[in-house]
Amino acid sequence: MPSSEQFGYLPKMTRVAAIFVFVSFTSLLSIAGVPAQIKEIKIYACEESNQHSGAFIFLLGQLFASIPFLFLISISSSLVFYFLVGLRDEFSMLMYFVLNFFTCLLVNEGLVLAVTSIWQDIFWSILIFVSIQVIMMLSAGFLRIRSSLPGPVWMYPISYIAFHTYSIQASSKMGLLENEYIETSFAVGQVRTISGNQALQNVYDISADSNSKWKNLLVLFLMAVAYRVLVFVLLKFYVRKNLFVPKLFLCNQNTRNSR
Repeated sequence: MPSSEQFGYLPKMTRVAAIFVFVSFTSLLSIAGVPAQIKEIKIYACEESNQHSGAFIFLLGQLFASIPFLFLISISSSLVFYFLVGLRDEFSMLMYFVLNFFTCLLVNEGLVLAVTSIWQDIFWSILIFVSIQVIMMLSAGFLRIRSSLPGPVWMYPISYIAFHTYSIQASSKMGLLENEYIETSFAVGQVRTISGNQALQNVYDISADSNSKWKNLLVLFLMAVAYRVLVFVLLKFYVRKNLFVPKLFLCNQNTRNSR
């Protein structure tokens, strides 16, 4: 006869794994936008060479144009996944799930822009982006808890710069996973139970800080800003001066001939 642990604890573990797969692989699917991002950067280089646009205007327009679509993707995907997996049926937790996933998409889009700004070839951009995503997934703390990761590289700095860490299992209590463990308890044997917070801390090496999910959300937001600052620097000093010098000259020639 199955024990209460199997009905209480193992289904929670399955949902945790489902959340990890959802966040990780939906972020990985953004490789479909790499060709379009490369094309936009090339258009920016041409427009900037003719003094029709600048790096800040390009990033601002790109951000405002992408936010409605990213938010729509966040809501539609989260509504399907949230109730399909059977997470806690509370509106506030659902909205936090949507907001967390939306912020992840913002961070991920900034990473795509940074990669495509450095590597202008579609093949190399996709290869580098997928490699970065896989490394972040491995060091996020789900496949192996962060305290047992090798210190020099995987723990510091990779696990701290991986946005999966803060979205799925940050160093304190995880935002997404907290929705599944808050106000729950699990049987340990037949004589005692442990709280959901204790289970979360024991299995994933996470401290019980009630405000940590908002801190993780803030970290994700700051990472989204930091990636766009990095892209601004790349567009201003790297793309314009190093990668597009021959193309800018040709672009200027074509522009003068058309006039």
